[in-house]
Amino acid sequence: MRKTARENAFKLTFEQLIGGARNELTYNALTSGFNEEDKLYLDTLLDGVTSEKAFLTKTIASFARGFTAERIYKIDLAILLIATYEILFLPDVPDKVSVNEAVELAKTYSTDNSPSFINGVLASVIKEKENLLNERNED
Repeated sequence: MRKTARENAFKLTFEQLIGGARNELTYNALTSGFNEEDKLYLDTLLDGVTSEKAFLTKTIASFARGFTAERIYKIDLAILLIATYEILFLPDVPDKVSVNEAVELAKTYSTDNSPSFINGVLASVIKEKENLLNERNED
């Protein structure tokens, strides 16, 4: 299921934010039992977040009023990296699904204030989606 793939991509992204590199043992444990489609989706998210991390982080920070990327909780940043990547680069995933799944992850793994913070940042990303992609393509 994409929901599980997304959640595990979040966990692996969080681990990378904390540890600096992907841990293959964690990756193998989280993907055991995955079918090929789910593993491919998880890999798409991980590879996409890795390749677009600078752009995604800059985008998130620009909408996180009062916070630099360094000040955002690492859990929230990991959730936002996954959801922002989905919104900007995976047109087959409805924006609403990305936002709802991100908010649910925040409710499960983060602080009481995180769901509304994440919802606000992602709403801004969606609103500015076209401009953000144009800006990225110009760089």
